[in-house]
Amino acid sequence: MSQLRVEKVQELMKQEISEIILRELKDPRIGFVTVTAVECTGDLREAKVYVSIMGSEEQIADTWKGLQSSLGFIRREIGHRIRLRFTPELTFELDKSLDYSAHIHELLMQIQRDEAARKPADTTDTKEADKE
Repeated sequence: MSQLRVEKVQELMKQEISEIILRELKDPRIGFVTVTAVECTGDLREAKVYVSIMGSEEQIADTWKGLQSSLGFIRREIGHRIRLRFTPELTFELDKSLDYSAHIHELLMQIQRDEAARKPADTTDTKEADKE
């Protein structure tokens, strides 16, 4: 199968699954979820849906359970919305890249704050050294 077609189907599935989660799912357990990517096999029989979930550990666990229980509904909706010979078997994977990115950003901000706090102290040390 053409790689270009697989990429187009992946992007369309990402958009449609995001829409389904946002507008169609009525499960109160499902909180703030972002679909970050969809990876399909070459024959479009299986698809991994990468999701990022924000919230506390308890909220993440509840959201994950809600998403797992709604897999059949999401697959059926994808089958109705995207005309394919076979509707892919969906699996959810937790995407930690956004959490990792936020962690790296926080570390960089901490380094910047430490540098800013250290600069005034460094300038007074050099002035005292110049006086001697």
